[in-house]
Amino acid sequence: MVGSTGLGWPTPLQARLRIGPVLLASLVGASLAAAGAVYQAVLRNPLADPYLLGASSGATLGTFLWALPLAGAAPLIGTLGQQAFAWAGAAAAVGVVLILAQRRGRLEPVTLLLVGVIVNAVNGSVFLLLYSLNLRRDMTEPTGGPFRFLVGDMQTNLTTLQVAAAGTCIGIGYLLLLLISGELNVAALSEAEAESLGVRIERLRWLGMIVASLVTASSVSISGPIGFVGLICPHLARLLAGSDQRKLLPLSTALGAGLLAVADAASRSLVAGNRLGTHLPVGVLTGLLGGPFFLLLLWKGRRE
Repeated sequence: MVGSTGLGWPTPLQARLRIGPVLLASLVGASLAAAGAVYQAVLRNPLADPYLLGASSGATLGTFLWALPLAGAAPLIGTLGQQAFAWAGAAAAVGVVLILAQRRGRLEPVTLLLVGVIVNAVNGSVFLLLYSLNLRRDMTEPTGGPFRFLVGDMQTNLTTLQVAAAGTCIGIGYLLLLLISGELNVAALSEAEAESLGVRIERLRWLGMIVASLVTASSVSISGPIGFVGLICPHLARLLAGSDQRKLLPLSTALGAGLLAVADAASRSLVAGNRLGTHLPVGVLTGLLGGPFFLLLLWKGRRE
């Protein structure tokens, strides 16, 4: 019922035009929230999410490389190549963060966040460098234009194949996360306690990290880096359903879908009221909402 032309019950034509962005926002929000819940479980860090750990910025840089005509990637390997480049970027970024944040085989939460911030900054700088070098070239924009790589938004010019490929990858990854959701409860225990319950904790953590990064990459490849959805929704779900991952993961998924769909509707309503004169990317709204939420969590953790 919310669109850039106004508010109210849509006509059949408006409904067909609006259903796509609503479903796309729900898909992206659900995947980011699910990935955030898994990151927080396997890392035992309530401040972990795809945006802060560099997965989003790495996937964004990979998708941008895929779109560059200089690389010749887009026409050569098509839409599946878009997913492959996004996966590679996310995996490389998260791998660097995990390697640099380890000390004597253990991940330090504060170091993890600091390294994640640095990796995000480096990925952003590399993107700006490549974009500046290609300003005078005829750059194809099959993924929504360069600005979308800086601030995430729901795109309206995606092809059906792009959405289908991303949705399929997200769906497969999400099913894998659901299958290991019971074992994720053991991730909060020590290695000795986990092994006494028959769970190989290190293998579980790496599996969760890899699958969550792939889900994040598939989402970012079609929406750009939308921040803080993966941080806020797992915390809200934890308040409602507790810390049991078998309940937390589905509830986080539903909250993520609803949150991003509402945020996208809010950005479109601002256009309808001519309050801003231009479309506000949904990534801006989630950043304005998630930034103070992150600071509140950090302040609360320091007090505790």
